[in-house]
Amino acid sequence: MSPRTNDNEPAARPVDADDDTGDAEAVSRATAGAEAPGAGATGADEGEAATGARTDERVEAVRRVGAAGRRWRAARLATCAALLAVAMTGGAIALGAARDGAPASVAAASSAVDPALLTSGSLDASIAALQSHLRSQPKDYGSWATLGLAYVEQARTKGDPSRYPQADKALQRSMTLSPDNEQALCGRAALAAARHDFKGALTYADKVLKENPYSERALSSRIDALVELGRYDEASKAADTADERRPGVPVFTRYAYVRELRGQVGAARQVLEQALAGATSKGDIAYVAAQLGQLAWNQGDYKTALTYYARALAADENYLPALEGRARAQAASGDRADAVKGMELVVSRYPLPGPLVELGELYEARGAEGDKAKAGDQYALVDAWIALARANGVNADLDTALAAADHGDKTEALRAARAEWARRHTVHTADALAWALHVNGHDQEALPYARRATATGYRNASFRYHRGMIELATGHKKDARASLRAALKLNPGFSPLGAAKARTALKTLEAAK
Repeated sequence: MSPRTNDNEPAARPVDADDDTGDAEAVSRATAGAEAPGAGATGADEGEAATGARTDERVEAVRRVGAAGRRWRAARLATCAALLAVAMTGGAIALGAARDGAPASVAAASSAVDPALLTSGSLDASIAALQSHLRSQPKDYGSWATLGLAYVEQARTKGDPSRYPQADKALQRSMTLSPDNEQALCGRAALAAARHDFKGALTYADKVLKENPYSERALSSRIDALVELGRYDEASKAADTADERRPGVPVFTRYAYVRELRGQVGAARQVLEQALAGATSKGDIAYVAAQLGQLAWNQGDYKTALTYYARALAADENYLPALEGRARAQAASGDRADAVKGMELVVSRYPLPGPLVELGELYEARGAEGDKAKAGDQYALVDAWIALARANGVNADLDTALAAADHGDKTEALRAARAEWARRHTVHTADALAWALHVNGHDQEALPYARRATATGYRNASFRYHRGMIELATGHKKDARASLRAALKLNPGFSPLGAAKARTALKTLEAAK
């Protein structure tokens, strides 16, 4: 989360690209009242308090919009999203591009604020340092690019898509000062990927690599974009190239995921273990350990998953993927009470679609008094988050398809899934489209997509479950038995609700033999 202004002061006005003011004045105005960690704060305690207050404010804003969405739904959701965006950005610093008042030299190529600052400690503190530096050195294009990257990372880790327009402005400012500089192009690639514009991300990454074939950020972004476009053969070659040129944690983790998508779990695990052994920063340790936890959970090895999640949280007790993964592993292990408590903690801090749906399903599976209504609240919050994401330039069709197919408007789920499939052909979009077609009664059309989702060898129990249910609906009972058995053998606790439905369907099939 970004430092916020004093609650009693108005939010800083965004700086537009066509402002006639000079850079120093523009930066000063954009950062007014945002000395950070909090207005007037000088120590860690004050900064943490300000950050915590903003977290509570944002979460409450999401919940208010979710309630409004339940009352008015589709007809009013766009309006609610706009209000939510205002609530989430109230007091935020909108740092953007200002037109130069007169020709001036730009900063040296090496930014005065090292991008490594973003991974060396608190992201909030790093952003505060960048903002302070840019008020005195507004021509430092490298620091503008680093700030843009920081906002992208902030949006990604905190679940706050309102940061993306701010990242866009900062990156544009950098490129205005120094056209096509490497840091800004890498930032553009990261921002495009975060908004699910993977073709754009690939274009920016390739532009960087044309000038600097050894750029770690661009090599990593290129792998990500190719994976998300479903171009797996090219992604595998890109991972090999990146491993040759810039071996290290960022490349290793992507190399491992490409292997996992091909069903090469052992190879993926080996690479991640190598990455963890070489990780030194707390951020890298948390990230890689959580990836190992997710890999173990996907294979139904909950004990190992919990061990890795514990290691991730020992490095960073607030690391969201590890908190979420631990709760999922606890649920799959039968520890429902701790799973619910853990997922409630996650969504209280960062109300993202994945954990919101998971918590809703945990409530449904528990079935205590009031749990059905609680589950409905979580699904309504997903609608609110998706509306906010779209308002800030994020393509949220995949999120919509995944959530709405089981817990929302099935027609909208199919629309979103078809739209996403038109943009990219991945195993995840194939699975989403197959399931959306199934819940809308188009099983014959769904079957080829369900088969395509499992064709690469990717070991995903949800995909197998979806395929089994579609095979059952189309009369392929033998295939359905095989798919449902495979899902439950691979990861018997893959979903609080889906796993139970898979067991029921398989039991019925076995009885009918």
